[in-house]
Amino acid sequence: MKAKLNTLFAIIVLSPFMSLNAQIYEEPLMNGILFVPCAEMPDLMINYREDYKSLAIAYIIHSSPEYRERYKKLYNDYLKKLDKIDFEALPQECKVDYVLFKRDLNENIRLSDVASQEYNKVEKWFPFASKIFETEKLRRRGTKLDAQKLALELAAMNKQIKNLSLDLEKEKDFTLSNIHTGKQIVKDVKKALKSVYDFYNGYDPLFSWWIPIPYENLDETLDNYASKFEEKMSSPQFLQDGSGIAGKPVGKEELTKSLNYNYIPYSPEELIKIANIELDWSQKEILKASKDLGFGDDWKAASEKVKETYVSPGDQPEMIIRLFEESIKFIRDHDLLTIPPLAEEVWGIQMMSPERQLIAPFFLGGTSILVSYPTNTMEIEDRMMSMRGNNPHFSRATVHHESIAGHHLQGYMNNRNRAYRNFHTPFWLEGNALYWEFLLYDMKFPESPEDKIGMLFWRMHRSARIVFSLNYHLGNWTPQECIDFLVDRVNFERANATAEVRRSFASTYSPLYQLAYMVGGLQFWAMKKELVDNGSMSIKEFNDSVLQLNAMPVEMVRAILTNQDIKKDFKTKWKFYEKL
Repeated sequence: MKAKLNTLFAIIVLSPFMSLNAQIYEEPLMNGILFVPCAEMPDLMINYREDYKSLAIAYIIHSSPEYRERYKKLYNDYLKKLDKIDFEALPQECKVDYVLFKRDLNENIRLSDVASQEYNKVEKWFPFASKIFETEKLRRRGTKLDAQKLALELAAMNKQIKNLSLDLEKEKDFTLSNIHTGKQIVKDVKKALKSVYDFYNGYDPLFSWWIPIPYENLDETLDNYASKFEEKMSSPQFLQDGSGIAGKPVGKEELTKSLNYNYIPYSPEELIKIANIELDWSQKEILKASKDLGFGDDWKAASEKVKETYVSPGDQPEMIIRLFEESIKFIRDHDLLTIPPLAEEVWGIQMMSPERQLIAPFFLGGTSILVSYPTNTMEIEDRMMSMRGNNPHFSRATVHHESIAGHHLQGYMNNRNRAYRNFHTPFWLEGNALYWEFLLYDMKFPESPEDKIGMLFWRMHRSARIVFSLNYHLGNWTPQECIDFLVDRVNFERANATAEVRRSFASTYSPLYQLAYMVGGLQFWAMKKELVDNGSMSIKEFNDSVLQLNAMPVEMVRAILTNQDIKKDFKTKWKFYEKL
């Protein structure tokens, strides 16, 4: 098994001007020889990526039918190219690329159709949009416009939208999806208008004479029109629970489609059961730490004691650096991972703005850690909740999640290994980072009861995310019930719980993002048991190869590492959770 696995550590060393069809050079890196497994799939995927980026130069108005039709043509064109490749002749990794690339093209077509359906539902409120989109299309080729005619059209649109605003106020049958779509169309109409105005104004003398006033009037009216859609978000039908959070529940059908797309072979209800099993395990563990601290079964009291260990204002960055150095040392001492020196050298740290802390109460990561800690502009109660929630013991689990071996190292490695792969998924991204929390906890990284409580807080948090996010999207819970659940079951500070729920439902995160942490972590943990615990791979080989294969659905990482027989019509089947 190990002999076969040596071929998995792969990279190609190319001149910037060398084709992937040219000679492939091998170069030793880390634990083995890294190579690109075939030319066909990387070549096709790189061309697709560049075609996609090229289209983005011209097609900038996402709400326009033209945008959807042109990108849909791109997806169909590449499906035809993909069909010409001999799937059976491909090596293992390239079969995975084929299956995933085809999956993504088909999903993009489906989502494009969904977007068209959503547009059609609110199209009657935007009878002026097609004219503006068409004018922006003419601008791309520098077509000389009839400025007087356009000025009259803009003035007529201004009156039309004002009348529509009066009707919009009376409209009672809007769904949250209608509102979100309407807001996006207004935003794109304004973008198209600005694109036209910025191009011609000051250069075309007739345009500059006719257009500025009707343009400014229309732009202001569009702002007011957008506010009418925004006001509907505050309708009692959407904010009945008092939380002030209006999200967009997607329903069971869409959840199921998304789970299938991400190769998760469990229903939403089964995932809630899994989450509750994991939550119960964490709470049994936290009771042990609570007893060690002298609080008996009152783990919440023990947790409150730990929260009081927060550092003084101004000392948080120093504490984060200390935790980072401790986790790096632990990883090295146990030979768990190859850490490129440059990745460690360029890791950074920034402070998070108070505005961002409203939706991100704990620090975030990537190329730098964004430290969440109160500033002098925050209310006293909010400051205390932020300080308590970001205490050193709670932060101990998340420093390596956000830096090394988590998001910072993931990005570093993804940019250097199999970089042609574009299969980014939170089940890999967040799941692998959470897997490191599992691994370090299992290896006794938290030595004190306080550190154990800190790491278990996050583990409970990730389980709770599955429970509250799925119940919300299934229509079972309101946002307020989700907040109360986090406060009661995980002992969140209420302000932090509210921010967490707002982040989950009132931002751009996908419906599955929050559950992907724990589910992806469990997938990697199951794979580690299968490959490392039985002696097929060392822990370092396993951890290195996961990063060197680049991001993809975790089941496909397993398919490569175990050399599974992959069919062209691959369907998810890996039941990775043995306790269910």
